[in-house]
Amino acid sequence: MFRHGKSAARQPAGPGFSGTGGIFLQFNVNSPILYLLALVIVLVVLAQSLYFLRKAWRRGREIGMPMDKLKRIVIGTAVFTIAPALAIVISVISLSKKLGIPLPWMRLSVVGAITYETPAAANALSAMGLEWAKVTALTATQYVTVAAVMTMGIMVGIWLVPVVGKKLIGGMINLEKRDKKWGEIFSASMFLGMISAFLGYVFSDFAAVFKGELAGLVPPLVMLVSALMMGLCALALKKLNWRWMNDYALPISLLVGMASAIPITAWLG
Repeated sequence: MFRHGKSAARQPAGPGFSGTGGIFLQFNVNSPILYLLALVIVLVVLAQSLYFLRKAWRRGREIGMPMDKLKRIVIGTAVFTIAPALAIVISVISLSKKLGIPLPWMRLSVVGAITYETPAAANALSAMGLEWAKVTALTATQYVTVAAVMTMGIMVGIWLVPVVGKKLIGGMINLEKRDKKWGEIFSASMFLGMISAFLGYVFSDFAAVFKGELAGLVPPLVMLVSALMMGLCALALKKLNWRWMNDYALPISLLVGMASAIPITAWLG
């Protein structure tokens, strides 16, 4: 986790340093120890998946499902798992430059998404007086703080769903029974509220454009490219009947959007 090094001058004691004359410990976000810890957690998740796969297979046999049908379900599910897996790999790559590979790999293999992980990490760094875009290396203290915010923050959803999820869904069902139109409006409003939170993150630096700083245009333009790509995928699904596009539209939009950030940034200087 820490790498030994020598310095010509005495290094101050603090995060990442030993405090001894001339010898210091530099924190490494890609330490083999971190890989090992992440691997243990990922293996636990895989073990759970295999356990429930086995239970589902046995249950299918108990209710009389044909063997060939069970095999088709398993193969089809495995194939269509590739699509969300591509989105996860892209997310890990995008976060690895700042946080290394082990932490994003572990986070996105359990419960998480780039739409949460990046703002969580950026907010944690902002609280420590750092900017996400300008960070090149993290000390041990900064890394632990970011990891704590990313992991403990997402855990709210884990316990919140069983506590309020059933009551919330029951209330929505009762609302739809009384007035279907208002039920649809309420559902749409909740979805738009969630989207608005992420739109705020996209347009957070847009005001800088009026000061001549064009970097604030990059996130909105990347979002526009991704949205256009998603629209093209929807047209391909509807007009050409490409049903497979339903599962691959998200990773395709992510890839095209991230790729467009390079020429857009170069164009804006």
